[in-house]
Amino acid sequence: MESVHAVEFKGVTKRFGHNTANDHIDLYVDKGVIMALLGENGSGKTTLMNMLAGIYAPDEGQIFVDGREVSITSPKVAFDHHIGMIHQHFRLVDVFTAAENIVLGLEEKGRLDLKAASKRIKEISAKYGFDIDPDKKVYEMSVSEKQTVEIIKVLYRGADILILDEPTAVLTPQEIEKLFKVMKAMRADGKVIIIITHKLNEVMEVSDVVAVLRKGHHIKTVRTAQTTPAELTELMVGRKVALNIDRKEPVDPKPRLTIAELTVRDGDGIKKLDNVGFIAFGGEILGIAGIAGSGQKELLEAIAGLREIESGTIVYTPEGRHPEQLVGKSPMAIKEAGVAMAFVPEDRLGMGLVGGMGMTGNMMLRSWTAGKGIFVDRKAPEKLAADVLADLEVVTPGVDYPVRKLSGGNVQKVLVGREIASAPSVLMTAYAVRGLDINTSYTIYNLLCQQKEKGVAVIFVGEDLDVLLELCDRILVLCGGQVSGIVDARTTTKEEVGLLMTSVGGKEAN
Repeated sequence: MESVHAVEFKGVTKRFGHNTANDHIDLYVDKGVIMALLGENGSGKTTLMNMLAGIYAPDEGQIFVDGREVSITSPKVAFDHHIGMIHQHFRLVDVFTAAENIVLGLEEKGRLDLKAASKRIKEISAKYGFDIDPDKKVYEMSVSEKQTVEIIKVLYRGADILILDEPTAVLTPQEIEKLFKVMKAMRADGKVIIIITHKLNEVMEVSDVVAVLRKGHHIKTVRTAQTTPAELTELMVGRKVALNIDRKEPVDPKPRLTIAELTVRDGDGIKKLDNVGFIAFGGEILGIAGIAGSGQKELLEAIAGLREIESGTIVYTPEGRHPEQLVGKSPMAIKEAGVAMAFVPEDRLGMGLVGGMGMTGNMMLRSWTAGKGIFVDRKAPEKLAADVLADLEVVTPGVDYPVRKLSGGNVQKVLVGREIASAPSVLMTAYAVRGLDINTSYTIYNLLCQQKEKGVAVIFVGEDLDVLLELCDRILVLCGGQVSGIVDARTTTKEEVGLLMTSVGGKEAN
């Protein structure tokens, strides 16, 4: 007798215009299994899960749940089939309590009984090992607590099949460990858990099976215990990839940026950076770690002249020249003062590139002021565009094709390539590899190492602690807008950095 799978896709295809996101996918997962869905950016992982969650409908093919073909036309219908998806960006009402968010939208007879709801939430928490206060307001919660609310919300609605999209992206190592324990408890209860992720070390630690997608096709499903990160990477990319970062010891590091007592507020007067101070040396990579919203973005924008500074100093010391005070200077004034600084912002199209321009036009933004009147030299930008396209394997119909029409990963390649090519003495990057495939990510890591070897001061804001520990020389940890510690990346541990991410006043190692 043929076994019945908890979820099965047969010939599932989804198109968006001329783009085929999923191409005749055949894939299944059984009860009591944690499946990792792995693939490069744009491989079709999230699209496939969005069809299971009722956000999209397949153009062709069939979806089966517990052996029965189903038509999942909305998230509500997905819940009717005991399917719930926990998205990377939470969908909670900040002023409501955990209990109020969990029952929000449920159709119940009579008056809503929050006391009974809280009791049920505590029962679910006790069963799987969650730690949540049903009466706590969402705006008072940490990121991991908000994620817990989202998971309990789908369990409260009776979900037996849970889809988690990048569940560890903004969690500390300690929070990730707790989440994995909860996932294993749910697996033991017969739940199906599908995680969309790009972190191979976590795939190896928590999953039972791994399904690999590449360019919309299901390449292979393997048992985690019988594979390796190298094999999974080869399945994702289609060729062997060396997952090595060539980190060398800093040679004669010299101060390039000296930050002292830096305080910054946002437009609402809320303090985002509080008395921040550190030195970034030429010839080293300084990592910036912290949970989301700890001040990483504001720090880089303040240094780049893009954010008003309440107090403090930012002193730039170029090679063989007198120090320059950057506070109070506009980005253009910083450039005219001879400060060679490159900035790869978190918001690529909003701040980094002009979406309607092609690669050549965006390369030209770096040098247009050197033109005479209306005449601008196109030869150098055209060559730079061609070099970035070749070196970083940008997928585009041509160098003049509008960058806003490219995938997020290819937009990032254009931006990072342009900034590195500008030969800065200080290179600041915010989430430089977010959305990029593993192969390109390691290409960029090694490009940053090459910049370090040229004496550039590289400041790298990242969210993957494994990468920060392997790439950087020192790691500065921000917590609530304050520096909670500066540690040696070669000798510290993920656990130490994780503790610093949640508490101010840790040790400092210069």
